[in-house]
Amino acid sequence: MLEVPQLIATSRFYLELHLKDSVETIDAYFMECKGFKTSQEIIEICEVTPQMWGKDGKSRGRIIQTKIPGNITYTNLTLLRGLTVSMTVWNWLEAIQQGSWAAERRDGSLTLYDQGAQAQVRFEFKRAWPVSYSISDVSVSSGELEIEELEVVVEELKRVKVV
Repeated sequence: MLEVPQLIATSRFYLELHLKDSVETIDAYFMECKGFKTSQEIIEICEVTPQMWGKDGKSRGRIIQTKIPGNITYTNLTLLRGLTVSMTVWNWLEAIQQGSWAAERRDGSLTLYDQGAQAQVRFEFKRAWPVSYSISDVSVSSGELEIEELEVVVEELKRVKVV
């Protein structure tokens, strides 16, 4: 019998951020993540071959155009969550701002869980570092959660099988 793959819903899920070499079990939980995109540039090569061509078959130098894969690029990940008392994300950003970006690049993963708290989808990223941080506007008349937004540069992003 053919097994139908399980579809992953976007509600009642959460994302966790775990940074390699971290002393904490989970560095942060996020409510939203944007920017899961990878693309590959296209390199177009145009060459002239010695083939004969044309209506009478006497024209020399047929032009052949070939497309080959180029560099792979990844968009920045934008992570959003309710502001917490944890200083982990802020300390990471501050270390980058102090000039330690080469030493502070981290490998990590983003994991999606189902409603039963079972890991279903995992993305691993390499050599990431925070590039921007913001919180939502503060108002005493609002009863909403304070939202923390972190933008992270990644040099590699890949989906891996959850074991």
